[in-house]
Amino acid sequence: MLIPFSMKNCFQLLCNLKVPAAGFKDTVKSGLILQSVSNDVYQNLAVEDWIHDHMNLEAKPVLFFWRNSPSVVIGRHQNPWQECNLNLMREEGVKLARRRSGGGTVYHDMGNINLTFFTTKKKYNRMENLKLVVKALKAVQPQLDVRATERFDLLLDGQFKISGTASKIGQTAAYHHCTLLCSTDGTFLSSLLKSPYQGVRSTATASTPALVKNLMENDPTLTCEVVINAIATEYATSHQIDNHIHLINPTDETLFPGINSIAKELQTWEWIYGKTPKFSVNTSFNVLYEHSHLEIKVFIDIKNGKIEICNIEAPDHWLPLEVRDKLNSGFIGSKFCPIETTMLTSILHRTCPEDDELHSKWNMLCEKIKGIM
Repeated sequence: MLIPFSMKNCFQLLCNLKVPAAGFKDTVKSGLILQSVSNDVYQNLAVEDWIHDHMNLEAKPVLFFWRNSPSVVIGRHQNPWQECNLNLMREEGVKLARRRSGGGTVYHDMGNINLTFFTTKKKYNRMENLKLVVKALKAVQPQLDVRATERFDLLLDGQFKISGTASKIGQTAAYHHCTLLCSTDGTFLSSLLKSPYQGVRSTATASTPALVKNLMENDPTLTCEVVINAIATEYATSHQIDNHIHLINPTDETLFPGINSIAKELQTWEWIYGKTPKFSVNTSFNVLYEHSHLEIKVFIDIKNGKIEICNIEAPDHWLPLEVRDKLNSGFIGSKFCPIETTMLTSILHRTCPEDDELHSKWNMLCEKIKGIM
C-alpha cells in the first residue's frame, strides 16, 4: 500500500523533525533530502525498504544520506564466505548485512557516506545520479579528477574507485544507492573484504576487486560533512527543492510504521546467511599423527545456509569409519556456522564419555571445520 505525502504525513514529520512548517510543506510538494541519525546498518537498510515499499514517489524524489559503524554489506545474491573474512569480522565485532539490492560487497564505517536516490521506476537513472555527485564534488574542489564510469562507479585520478553502486527496481518505485569514500579505514577495508576460505564453489554473484582511495587523501578538506552538504545543495538545485537536510530516526514507528520489524528481519541468520545461493566446499587439511602428516578431506554441500551433504574422509586407523559416519551425519541439517559445529563436539562426549583420544580427534576435526565457516 502506497502512503502518499498527505497533510497528515507532513504533520507527523514536522513533529519528529522539528523543521519550519512552511519550508517543509514546500519540500513535500516536490521532494525530500533525508539523513539518518542512526549508525546501525540494519536500521538504515530498513529505511530504504520502507521508503521503497510505502512512499508515493511520483514527482517527489528522495535523497537519503546514511553512515554506519563498521560493517560489511553484501549484495542480495552474494555468498559471504566468498566475499569477506567472517572470522576476522567476528573477532573485531564488525556486523554483516545482506541488502535487498544486487551488486558487490562493500565495507562501511563512519568515513564512508551512503547515498540512496529514490524515484519512480520510470525516472530511475543511475548515471544522472552519479553525474550529480561528480558535479557536487567539483563545486567544492574544481581541480578534483573524478568521473563516472560505464560500470556506474566513480573513479578518482582515473584509477581509484571511490564509489560502488547498486540498485533495486520494483513495480513502480526504484532506488539507486552508492558509497562514497571520504576517510574510510583502508587497511581494515582490504583485510575484511578478502576471503581466506579455500575450496568454495558457488554460482553467487562475485565482487570485482578494485583499487580504492579516500577523497581526503587528495584533499583533506573533503570531510563527510562537507561532501554531504555539497551533494545536498546540488540535489536541491537540480530538483528545485528546499536545500534542507531533514534528520530522521529510523526506529521511529510514528514516522515509519512497521520499520522495526523490517530491521529485525534484516538481522536474522535466515536472511543474512540463509539467502546464500547453494554452494559447496571441497578442501583438505593435514593432522599430525605419530610424527607424520595425515590428509583429511572434507566435502560439504550447503543449501539455504544449511548442510545437505557432508563427507569427511580420514584414514581408518586414525579415525574409525563408524565415528566418521557419526560425525558426517551429525552435520547434516545443521547451519553452516561455527556455533552449531561447537555444539556437535558434545555429541561424542555423550556417546563415548571415556575415550579421551577419540574426543581429542573429534574436537580437532570440528575446530578445523569451524575454520572454513
